[in-house]
Amino acid sequence: MQTTDIFERLKNGEIILATDPEAYKMREVSFETKKLSVLMNNSSNPEEIRDLLSQITGTEIDESVTLFTPLNINYGKHTKIGKNVFINFDCVFLDLGGITIEDNVLIAPKVSLLSEGHPISPENRHSLIPKPIHIKKNAWIGANATILQGVTIGENAIVAAGSVVSKDVPDNTIVGRIPAKILKTI
Repeated sequence: MQTTDIFERLKNGEIILATDPEAYKMREVSFETKKLSVLMNNSSNPEEIRDLLSQITGTEIDESVTLFTPLNINYGKHTKIGKNVFINFDCVFLDLGGITIEDNVLIAPKVSLLSEGHPISPENRHSLIPKPIHIKKNAWIGANATILQGVTIGENAIVAAGSVVSKDVPDNTIVGRIPAKILKTI
């Protein structure tokens, strides 16, 4: 029998099998997060939005953070947001694997940060593979970009609009395309 809480195991990068006796907890918590998300996404008050996001993440969101809702987030407690971060409309954060957004990051509309995935084999596909996403200081994620599990976006890096990033992005580079490749050093 598993003795470590499922959310600790997720944070530690352990694969969660579909048959895990604690798997139901992920759904329960997601629906609790959804309740707060509905309130947050229907507010036009920046202070209320930050307060609700603080409740969702379980950490104080700095007053320098700007969030244009809607933001769809499935758990919240594994998301860490630095200071002076800007998150534009219609983003998706799947954070069971962990999402860290450092200071001065810009996130454009419709960006997806997906810190969880599934095995390729059909018989295990309902299992969950968590790996953290880390976006370093002063990075800019362009509109409709997708950052996949286990990726680190380097300091000052730019991800071009529409890119799918499946590998780490070095500091001071611009990446783009599907899959993302280095286009330029800045």
